[in-house]
Amino acid sequence: MTAGMMEGGRLRRALLGAMALTTVLAGVAPTAVAADARSQQWYLEPMHVEEIWKKATGKGITVAVIDSGVDPATPSLKGKVLKGWDAAEAKGDETDDYTGHGTSIAEIIVGSGAGGGIQGLAPDAKVIPYRVSDTELQNQQAVNAFDMEQAIKAAADSDARIINISWGNEYYNSSIRKAVKYAQDKGKLVFAAAGNDAKKGNSQDSYPAAYPEAIAVAATGRDGKVGDYSQHGDFVDIAAPGSEIPNWCDEKLQSYCVSSGTSFATALASASAALVWSAHPDWTGNQVLRVMIESAGRGDDWKPGTVSNYLGHGVIRPNAHITRGLGKPGDPNINPLTKESTGGAATGGATPSADPSGSAAAPSGAGSSAPSATTSAQAPDGKPTDGTAVAGSTENAASAGEDGGGSTGLVIGIAAAVVVVLAGAGFALARRRRTA
Repeated sequence: MTAGMMEGGRLRRALLGAMALTTVLAGVAPTAVAADARSQQWYLEPMHVEEIWKKATGKGITVAVIDSGVDPATPSLKGKVLKGWDAAEAKGDETDDYTGHGTSIAEIIVGSGAGGGIQGLAPDAKVIPYRVSDTELQNQQAVNAFDMEQAIKAAADSDARIINISWGNEYYNSSIRKAVKYAQDKGKLVFAAAGNDAKKGNSQDSYPAAYPEAIAVAATGRDGKVGDYSQHGDFVDIAAPGSEIPNWCDEKLQSYCVSSGTSFATALASASAALVWSAHPDWTGNQVLRVMIESAGRGDDWKPGTVSNYLGHGVIRPNAHITRGLGKPGDPNINPLTKESTGGAATGGATPSADPSGSAAAPSGAGSSAPSATTSAQAPDGKPTDGTAVAGSTENAASAGEDGGGSTGLVIGIAAAVVVVLAGAGFALARRRRTA
């Protein structure tokens, strides 16, 4: 546990097993996909999205996307992107996506799927883009050195209830942490990517995900196992699909590729929160998060009261709550992760402004981040097990109080040592700040 996490009082969690995770992926390039991105979104069917959308679509919920920018002109995003702010202060504005990453994240959250584009998990939600710089952009032109901190604070002051940060790096920054805490105190849910550097030794936590005020998201694949690139540790809070996900290949936004990363898992966690919140608009962020945790998919041998260093509290299953009522909202003022009282109901705030002196501007501070990836789970006792939890079904969730059922869903594989072969790697990692 980092000093920052100890300072924040986050509860140390038990690692499910003690054997080392075996990984083999080494920088596989993204692969191009067919024009129809929806056909590559393997996670939608097991999530039972059609059943979810009969009850909740994300309507009335806004998600702040802090990233490389969001282009509102793609067919899938038309009418879904609100006015944001270019915190980077680079050439162009927040609608000029210099890598294609931010537009991909937005589509994964709210995309309509029009024109063969990506179908968002919460299609009736809206996004507010906040553009920040990565290392490459920083090396090319003058940018605002405090853009991440300022973007987080601006998002906290906006109407967004959810803040998505699919970026990260290994550097603890007290100013950025204060910004994340400011957002939490305002009642926002801040989802951040756990990081993609597990294959590089997983020796350092990824920030802002590792700040106790953020919700760190790991990534899983089709088999339900964490990606071998996904960073792990006692800072991981929850997991979501992140391997082999369609996304824009580059800033030209002309074709989709299939890539893997915790960036995409974070977007799906944010979208899941938007679905739950749209079904219960009067709930606080604490209640939305508690229901997500209690309804998350877990393996057969998952010991009650333990939290995996690889999957956190489990794999998101919005349908488990929305269609079957799993999970109880509980105390509106107690954070389910830290068990501490937090303020704010996240019912909205000032509309962001492009003027740095307006509500979208944030105070001074510095820090860099980058996109992240996925990981793999271990058996509770360190031994292999055939038990799986199905992330779309009513099976294997005794700890969440589920009844029996036979529907299929996202499988969470539990194994003492796992090798995951991915069809595509995530985005290239920049030296200092990068997407996840």
